[in-house]
Amino acid sequence: MKLQPAFILILVTFACTSEKTQPQPAIIPQPLQMETPPGFYRLSEKTRINYDEGLENEALLLTQYIANQTGFMLEATTERNQRNVIRLELSELVDTPEGYTLQVDGKKIRIKAQTAAGLFYGIQSLRQLMPVQQGETVKIPAIKITDEPRFPYRGMHLDVCRHFFEVDFIKKMLDAMAAHKLNRFHWHLTEDQGWRIEIKKYPELTQIGAWRNSTLIGHASERPEKFDSIRYGGYYTQEQIAEVVEYAAKRHITVIPEIEMPGHAQAALATYPWLGCFDQKVEVWNKWGVSENVYCAGKESTFEFLEDVLSEVADLFPGEYIHIGGDECPKANWEKCPHCQARLKTEGLADEHELQSYFVQRIEKYLNEKGKRIIGWDEILEGGLAPNATVMSWRGEEGGIAAARQQHDVIMTPNDICYLDHYQAGPEGEPLAIGGMTTIKDIYTYDPVPGVLDEEEQKYILGTQANVWTEYIPTPEHAEYMIFPRLCAMSEVCWTAPGKKELSGFMRRLERHKTTLELLGMNFRPFE
Repeated sequence: MKLQPAFILILVTFACTSEKTQPQPAIIPQPLQMETPPGFYRLSEKTRINYDEGLENEALLLTQYIANQTGFMLEATTERNQRNVIRLELSELVDTPEGYTLQVDGKKIRIKAQTAAGLFYGIQSLRQLMPVQQGETVKIPAIKITDEPRFPYRGMHLDVCRHFFEVDFIKKMLDAMAAHKLNRFHWHLTEDQGWRIEIKKYPELTQIGAWRNSTLIGHASERPEKFDSIRYGGYYTQEQIAEVVEYAAKRHITVIPEIEMPGHAQAALATYPWLGCFDQKVEVWNKWGVSENVYCAGKESTFEFLEDVLSEVADLFPGEYIHIGGDECPKANWEKCPHCQARLKTEGLADEHELQSYFVQRIEKYLNEKGKRIIGWDEILEGGLAPNATVMSWRGEEGGIAAARQQHDVIMTPNDICYLDHYQAGPEGEPLAIGGMTTIKDIYTYDPVPGVLDEEEQKYILGTQANVWTEYIPTPEHAEYMIFPRLCAMSEVCWTAPGKKELSGFMRRLERHKTTLELLGMNFRPFE
């Protein structure tokens, strides 16, 4: 199917017939409390942005948003007692760190928050209230909003290993996440099919491991297999990583790197065969699925390598978490490997599942000593959960439920709901996908807090995220088509209180939300 292009249209979010009547605001995600009194604020080139100390970044971003939508280049200043202002104010009267209040009336616009992050989210709501038009004045409808997120963790994952995406596209996704009040970018950087992060101590990881000699054509289930014989790859320098981390931080998004282990490691083994059980030479994988070539859990050299890698990773990413994968690790090589079998005996481990737990716990201990915490996919429960690990539950909710009952933090990402590489409708007329079908309704009606957990256990559910795996997503345009508008629905799952969610109302707001997606330059899938 030919993907729909993104049209940049000059649309007005609120088509108002008078200053006393206007339709309900179409803000996504839906705010907690909202009143819509009559009236408007008239924005003009004479309006000033007045901000408290410490909010210079937020004020600058607001000037950019206003310029993009109206053409007005507004002055931002810390000087008080000015008229015709948009006031950005830090206030302890706002209850929660990411909460905010937004008031628009005939005289002013005022956003208050306890933190710069909360203030930033208020700005995102203001953006959606503001029409996309030019003129001497632009009318913004009067409103009073009191808002805060349901979950502290509101994320999106992107796999850049199966297919690689340049820094400009990463920034575009961060802008889109920010517009929807998402705050965690899970960056999947290493895999069987490519190693995407520069490690200074091991330069061959990007010289060799970042490139495969061909790529599978068509679906992995098709026989015979076909390959394109085209060298493919790419990687991010440490300077580019730092650039992305800084760009995200200005938008109050924490970047969480994923360095896969002990499985999904063939790109590393293709670079350094001694990392595997049998020192055998392999190539960066050109197929989709799960390779049996995994890190050897018995060699000390494996852990020395991973600690060196993680030391550089920890320095690049200032956030609390590093994701270490832990999923889909075949044990066949470990069962035959003399080094792994010796490790089993030395450590008194019952089987290879406990060996994987040993592997994860050893890595966790190292990262804890560096001031980091680990996240792992729910397979890290097998053989015993690492003491301080956060579990990302993807094979349904069972792993997350088990982890919460063990008093471990959980991020719910069940693959039947949260995976955006699935079809969005029947496969006819849609671009090739891995399979399954996940609709806007499936996502929007999802509640990440399982009812089987008691009130105390529910506190361990940190939130949820959308996961974008890219075996069948080779281009930025295709990625955007798969992500939007489903990520809009996920943002409301992350942010909005359950009692405020209602599917038909969301779909009506989504129709007017096209303006926001068009401003972001998104090649979103058409929706009804």
